[in-house]
Amino acid sequence: MLVTKFNPAFPAPFRFFEDALNDLIQEPVAGRPWTPSVDILETENELVVKADLPEVKLEDISIHLENGILSLKGERKFEHKEDKAGYHRLERGYGSFARNFSLPDTVDAEKVNAAFKDGVLTITLPKKEIAKPRAIKVNIAS
Repeated sequence: MLVTKFNPAFPAPFRFFEDALNDLIQEPVAGRPWTPSVDILETENELVVKADLPEVKLEDISIHLENGILSLKGERKFEHKEDKAGYHRLERGYGSFARNFSLPDTVDAEKVNAAFKDGVLTITLPKKEIAKPRAIKVNIAS
């Protein structure tokens, strides 16, 4: 929230609109779309995609690989329980998300593997054998 110094010369109704506008811009609201954080790591043999999906259920996650595009979709649902005290602040995002990543031709789409543990989705994309680096010994005739 933006902190501003009180100015008695500024009319009160306009301060209300200014405060409301600042809240809309800076305060996340339940239902507002969110984007999970993703790390992509490349090793010699594979690409690894890790997405932080806290409080997302496995059945709410969808992974598709088609035409060199990895699509990750899902939803983190806002669970409002009436028996608890009201929220004072909502900073975490909720709602649907979608992330799309263009993959290199070196990925072997037939051997993709995914695991979901402790709120982290790990997608392992092995490289094709022809794409893996290899050492070739060259004999030089003297």
